[in-house]
Amino acid sequence: MSEIEFTLKALREAVELTPNNFPLTQHYVRTLLDLTRYEEAESFLKIQLDALGQSIQLQVLMAEVFYRAGKNSHALAIVETLIASDAPDPSALLLHAKLDFRMGNVQQAVQRYKQAIEIDDTVTDDEFSSLLGIRTEEKEWSDDEEDDYDIDDEIIEGRIRIQNDDADDSGSMGKLEKPKIKFDQVGGMESVKEQIRVKIIYPITHAEMFAAYGKQAGGGILLYGPPGCGKTFIARATAGEVNANFLSIGINDVLDMWMGNSERNLHDLFEQARKNRPCVLFFDEVDALGASRSDMRQNSGRHLVNQFLSEMDGIDLSNEGVLILGATNAPWHVDSAFRRPGRFDRVLFVPPPDQIAREEVLQLKLDGKPVERIDYKKVSAKTHDYSGADLGAVVDAAIEAKLHEAIRTGTPSPLTTKDLLAVLKHIKPTTKEWFATARNHALYSNQGGIYDDILSYLKIK
Repeated sequence: MSEIEFTLKALREAVELTPNNFPLTQHYVRTLLDLTRYEEAESFLKIQLDALGQSIQLQVLMAEVFYRAGKNSHALAIVETLIASDAPDPSALLLHAKLDFRMGNVQQAVQRYKQAIEIDDTVTDDEFSSLLGIRTEEKEWSDDEEDDYDIDDEIIEGRIRIQNDDADDSGSMGKLEKPKIKFDQVGGMESVKEQIRVKIIYPITHAEMFAAYGKQAGGGILLYGPPGCGKTFIARATAGEVNANFLSIGINDVLDMWMGNSERNLHDLFEQARKNRPCVLFFDEVDALGASRSDMRQNSGRHLVNQFLSEMDGIDLSNEGVLILGATNAPWHVDSAFRRPGRFDRVLFVPPPDQIAREEVLQLKLDGKPVERIDYKKVSAKTHDYSGADLGAVVDAAIEAKLHEAIRTGTPSPLTTKDLLAVLKHIKPTTKEWFATARNHALYSNQGGIYDDILSYLKIK
């Protein structure tokens, strides 16, 4: 028995001896989660819930298991129930905020997170606060210090803004890079590559021919598919193909808690791309910036979408030479106006890697690691529906198991095919839940056949 298995066995026995000791139960479950043994953690908690009743603490812990395993809908079903009462559980509110953020509902995430820490400030999560752009530390003001600031008691969406005249008001600016990778370093995705060539690359490499037909270099493509399947990687390779600048934009580069700042940040980023053309302007999690306006309750979100559409249209300033790529896991949440001609008029499905591509990913992940006669074909055949990120998790887990074994025995040994196959018992493809959701949209909300590629992948006629 390995050292880690011995530790887990001892922990479980301790929990079984003191079943009402929640801190111990929580420690055991989170240890399983850190080892990516999600199914084991889920099965254990189901037994606990049956034996001890539906305690709030155990339910929140089960929701955390689902969240860590990527089962968003399962986690939501639990936390939505726990926060529906007059006295919502702060831990459930925090987890709901993280789920909101994961699904691109940033403003909702901010509201729920603030509600959670107002109820119980011990649930404060500094890392999550940073992601949301929230300062968690409090500043105590003396009378003298307060005189140095102009206090503007303007309430913006429930917040009181304190404006420092000396604050940097330059807006958000991204970091330009010149990627060296090209399409030949991207495994698989041949159909996606060809459509990017036609829409983005050929207008630059064959500019004179396109000009003869009145076509300019520019425009947009929306990449969608399960998380971890290489959307960002192929966007960066697109810039490498045409030796263009690359500007990667995340939601934190744009969203700001103060009214009007998000729109200004977005404009500044488009301006930066225009000044450095040819430039690939890549928006990750574009559904968080361009969510459907019909679903929004607050005007600030609608203003940001309108600003985004205006920048893409290039009404006041030309976007020639600015190549816009967007990536999303939830295209059904993107405002339909983004799919009109001249905007994201190509919507491309980026599926999980096929078997050949999975072999390439595994070889890349294991490059430089101590291995012994890995049968990449055998492992890749067992990993259908695994994303590139899932394959990375498989390799990491196999390495961790080897390290524990080496520490116990004092003798390091190389990774083998057997080690990788053993890990597959615990790490399942995270794409399956995404396809469960995508399937419903493809079957029942497939206007214009936009999601036909999903049906083809799932072999649904």
